[in-house]
Amino acid sequence: MTLPASHLPRSAEAVLELAARTMFDTLAQAAQGMLVVDRRHRIVWISEGYKRFLPALGFEREDQFVGKRVEDVVPNTLLAQVIDTGQPILLDLLTNKAGTFLVSRLPLRDELGQVIGALGLVLLDHPETTMQPLMTKFSRLTEELADARRQLAAEQGRRRRAKHTIASYVGSSPAVLELKRLARRAAASDATVLLLGETGTGKELLAQAIHNAGPRAARPFVGVNIAAVPDTLLEAEFFGVAPGAYTGAERKGRPGKFQLAEGGTLFLDEIGDMPLPLQAKLLRVLQEQEVEPLGSNTVVALDVRVIAATSRDLPAMVAAGQFRADLYYRLHVLPIRVPALRERLDDLDALAEHLLDDIARRDGLPPRSLAADALDWLARHDWPGNIRELRNLLEQASLVSDERLLGARHLRPLLAVDESRPLPTTVRRPDTPADGQSLPAAVAALEQRLITEALQATGGNKLAAARRLGIARATLYEKLASLNPPLTRSPS
Repeated sequence: MTLPASHLPRSAEAVLELAARTMFDTLAQAAQGMLVVDRRHRIVWISEGYKRFLPALGFEREDQFVGKRVEDVVPNTLLAQVIDTGQPILLDLLTNKAGTFLVSRLPLRDELGQVIGALGLVLLDHPETTMQPLMTKFSRLTEELADARRQLAAEQGRRRRAKHTIASYVGSSPAVLELKRLARRAAASDATVLLLGETGTGKELLAQAIHNAGPRAARPFVGVNIAAVPDTLLEAEFFGVAPGAYTGAERKGRPGKFQLAEGGTLFLDEIGDMPLPLQAKLLRVLQEQEVEPLGSNTVVALDVRVIAATSRDLPAMVAAGQFRADLYYRLHVLPIRVPALRERLDDLDALAEHLLDDIARRDGLPPRSLAADALDWLARHDWPGNIRELRNLLEQASLVSDERLLGARHLRPLLAVDESRPLPTTVRRPDTPADGQSLPAAVAALEQRLITEALQATGGNKLAAARRLGIARATLYEKLASLNPPLTRSPS
């Protein structure tokens, strides 16, 4: 182990001092240029060789250059980084308005090992002429790296695209039709949207649909589940991290979710789980449309549309002091309530069909369908887990059964329901044929019912009834004659 100079005999100290002085003089003469910078990044000395670079850097005399902060007068230099980190950069290419140079940068330390400055050496001027093969390889690698970064950025952009549309939200019940109407209105503006509803109702799907129906559709859609991120990481996750902000931080820094969503939409799922200290920072970002990365003094302007969602009762949380009232009002610009599955049981058949098709495709299973008694069984359940619970049940049934038609007997072991509970009237449509009824019989029964209702609505006026049904009067007379039993006179 090398001993500090203070622990060496006086003669040895003299040798070390002489060696250091000789090394310094040798480097100054051998290098094409050399400069010394103090711990405040100010240039304190330059060699005779370095003076020839001054005109290209915009200086006529040495006294105009010495004393300045090195980063202010030498573009692209990393000497300040060497001083701040204490780590040398032994070989590097520096390019600025003075040319391209092969350089070396070394930290200078005192007898206690503290960094007191840095030494910069210009080893080679215009290395592209004397090191052509190496420079060609460097140029090619630089181009390949830039190309790889472009491809990665494009791939990340594709991965951050929303894939669902308003048509992807399955259902045609009155509740869902109203939901889709509100979603289209929300898509037409840039207002902040707050999606309210129980867990498992498809709030993220709806957020993607709103994004895809609006002018930001080609831009990123970035989603973050606040409940899934530890509180200690939320600030960095949202606002990003500046280079070297803390021990272990990435050297080049890391953008936050707001920056990744630039020009597009940021979806904040489970916003009710955000800690109070972070709510104030989120409020400022929403109001000012700018973000300050962790460990940075630089403010970054944003162009981001925010859609938030929660399954919690935010007004109650505001009253209890668990959620900031000002943030709630900032988010509650365009609230949309997403209905629970038990409120739209008339969509149960279409939802089950869609989910079974998706399960078959994802799991590599043969397609399944539901029997009428299975649909009745499902309709008697409260569905606290909503569509997510329905999918889980159908996937279980598909995996444990080899039959293509799933009936109530397949679901009973997986789902307990109250069989005495009356079947909701919205589940079966009036035109649904009874079990065992043939298609022609069902069509004839439907036709007779519709004609009867039309005649009742028009007071027996056959011309008005035909118009109501969208058919010719002659066709109506034919239908009346062919009905069994025939309607020979207007219903009373």
